Amino acid sequence: MAHGHSVPPAPLPLPGVGKIIAVGSGKGGVGKTTVAVNLAIALSRMGQKVGLIDADIYGPNIPLMMGSSQQPKVGPDNQIEPNFTHGVKTISIGYISPGDKPLVMRGPMLHQIIRQFLQQVEWGELDYLIVDLPPGTGDVVISLVQTVPLTGAVVVSTPSDVALQDARKALEMFAQVNVEVLGIVENMSHFTCPHCSEIIDIFSRGGAERTAQQFNVPFLGSVELVPAIREGGDRGLPIALAGPESAQAAEFYAIARKVTERAEEAASRSGEVIEIS
Repeated sequence: MAHGHSVPPAPLPLPGVGKIIAVGSGKGGVGKTTVAVNLAIALSRMGQKVGLIDADIYGPNIPLMMGSSQQPKVGPDNQIEPNFTHGVKTISIGYISPGDKPLVMRGPMLHQIIRQFLQQVEWGELDYLIVDLPPGTGDVVISLVQTVPLTGAVVVSTPSDVALQDARKALEMFAQVNVEVLGIVENMSHFTCPHCSEIIDIFSRGGAERTAQQFNVPFLGSVELVPAIREGGDRGLPIALAGPESAQAAEFYAIARKVTERAEEAASRSGEVIEIS
């Protein structure tokens, strides 16, 4: 045994929870939470039982986007009951400590909160637990990986060079902690002029798809820059609620279908490893 070094305990599956998927990005402002929220709602509308963790402790946006702010109940056994909104069970520090006061926390406290959100919340039976990561790379991902086995990660980027550079960092980080990247989503891909229908590539479309090819990870789809998507998030009525027939929501459903396919493949691969060992 190494002197003075405690080995972190191996991650344990959450009872009743099928697949755990992290949604990350290298930088803020690329619409990662928008993708996480709409992916969760699309999966739920596709018949899956879904949970959503807001792991962005410093800037929690899920209460606003999901349109729910009530404080969760705590049971006698100290288990937290998640809020249930739009068919999705959710937990966020924003429900517990609402308002605009920034939370000042150090690494160990952050780790504690992430573990509580995973282990002390009454998730019940879930097919998918989506974890909306804070922007960037680092502590929260390490806490997550040490606490539960992740099925995989989805990386969100805009097509701009700066965002792609940061998305590459996120891909490398997931590789370092042995988390399979299920694919990349290109958000704010292009804008269609409502007057003349001309397509305008504000952030130079296609960059995320090229990055996916370069890193040999699947490309999950591109989400257009559409005011309705932002408006839905601001009003607590995410666009995915419009259903797969809605032109603006359809891409989120297509992404959700690809995520389920990739997650099934990833889960069966990790299952093989367990059987062999």
